[in-house]
Amino acid sequence: MRHGKKFNHLGRKAAHRKAMLSNMACSLIEHKKIKTTLAKAKALRVYIEPLITKSKNDTTHSRRVVFSYLKQKEAITELFGDISSKVAERNGGYTRILKLSNRLGDNAQMSFIELVDYNTEYTTNTSTTKKSRRRGGNKTVSTTQVVDADVVEDTVVADVVEETPDVVEDTAENKEVKETIDEQKKTSSEN
Repeated sequence: MRHGKKFNHLGRKAAHRKAMLSNMACSLIEHKKIKTTLAKAKALRVYIEPLITKSKNDTTHSRRVVFSYLKQKEAITELFGDISSKVAERNGGYTRILKLSNRLGDNAQMSFIELVDYNTEYTTNTSTTKKSRRRGGNKTVSTTQVVDADVVEDTVVADVVEETPDVVEDTAENKEVKETIDEQKKTSSEN
């Protein structure tokens, strides 16, 4: 009987499931974001979050415990180095699951699972400047108030743009350029 066995078996035997979750966890640590099915992403979240919590305490024992789960030295180095320093002040919730559309072949629901501190689109601590949708700052609006009457006037002051003449001064260089252009036109028309 399977009473009390709440975790998702993912249609695999125990050894296959542990190996798959270990490889997915190493890929997530390496790439910071992976695409997988929703069921595997939820199982991976339960698998990797305790390991990230253990990585905050950088001792030989915690490294060996995490290594017994992941079995890749490069992933352990990355986890205990860069990732643990980024998540040091976070109390859990190190991963985020974003649902995607269904897969074409078997209609399985797909998702992204990512490390929260590595996604720059959702971080709120970075200050972003709001871009203006208007073109210029040429027009200024000034308001004047008349003290005796309760009338408020809005006047728009527009900058006057001087039009440049289309006539180019005839200098010696411009005359030479015009002459060479005229000669090229004559030779091309003769051919």
